[in-house]
Amino acid sequence: MVNQNLTATEIGFTHEDFAALLDKYDYHFSPGDIVPGTVFSIEPRGALIDIGAKTAAYIPIQEMSINRVDAPEEVLQSNETREFFILTDENEDGQLTLSIRRIEYMRAWERVRQLQAEDATVRSGVFATNRGGALVRIEGLRGFIPGSHISTRKPKEDLVGEELPLKFLEVDEERNRLVLSHRRALVERKMNRLEVGEVVIGTVRGIKPYGAFIDIGGVSGLLHISEISHEHIDTPHSVFNVNDEVKVMIIDLDAERGRISLSTKQLEPEPGDMIKNRDLVYDKAEEMAAKYREQMLAKQQGITLPVEGAEEISAVEEEIPAATETEELVEEIPAAIEE
Repeated sequence: MVNQNLTATEIGFTHEDFAALLDKYDYHFSPGDIVPGTVFSIEPRGALIDIGAKTAAYIPIQEMSINRVDAPEEVLQSNETREFFILTDENEDGQLTLSIRRIEYMRAWERVRQLQAEDATVRSGVFATNRGGALVRIEGLRGFIPGSHISTRKPKEDLVGEELPLKFLEVDEERNRLVLSHRRALVERKMNRLEVGEVVIGTVRGIKPYGAFIDIGGVSGLLHISEISHEHIDTPHSVFNVNDEVKVMIIDLDAERGRISLSTKQLEPEPGDMIKNRDLVYDKAEEMAAKYREQMLAKQQGITLPVEGAEEISAVEEEIPAATETEELVEEIPAAIEE
């Protein structure tokens, strides 16, 4: 029979030794760590989690998901084992506070950064609007669409509940900024069906001192003042009115910036015809566009072709305003559709 009256000296092991041994093998947890844990008690507004600490850790309901949660059972089940984020140090009772929301939040930002790097188009429903634009959720994160990047004739308030295609403008986790563009997604989709040198019919939706904005099938392109005619024009207002139907040729497609550059100058049979005889320009548009494409192809191949009519059609890159001159135009483009 074992003698239950043995002293600590006789067994060579004290209570202090035992406590020191426990401390030696005790895990040390720090805020920011991600650890496995098992749910062993679900409470009305949270749950107790065994992560191997001396005291059970606690996860409040507001930290259970990146989305709204009304009851812990929507996320956690008894005896379930999963990863938890340590949110705070131990409180006075030695209890740690955990989070699942923070893990989902970090992984959501990682995912949207990846989507932005891939230049992906995503779809999301509008859940609210304000004076500045519309609010959506991407991977659980709140995203913002500026009003200037919403391409629709609908009032913003009517967009709630509508799903929109979107491109990423800004992904900044540190500043908690996720900004998206509906306009760029539409322009990209439209660009996939357009070609440089193609003649399209559009409607003048806005006129500025530097050019006219033309709606071509739901997206807006810029007809810069320098691309209206070979002859000098003081203002686009002298040539166009809002709601005029026009024939224009595409001279540049910039999918990355969501820009479509247009020209009627390259469609003129004779210099100044856009001012003197616009109907002739429109009648000859396809013919002139074919010559333009032929000139562009020859230029790419290093061949010089004889030019009939007026002056030789100049190269696209020589006619498009420099980036520094047009950078301020980016936010003007959607005005054509919003007005």
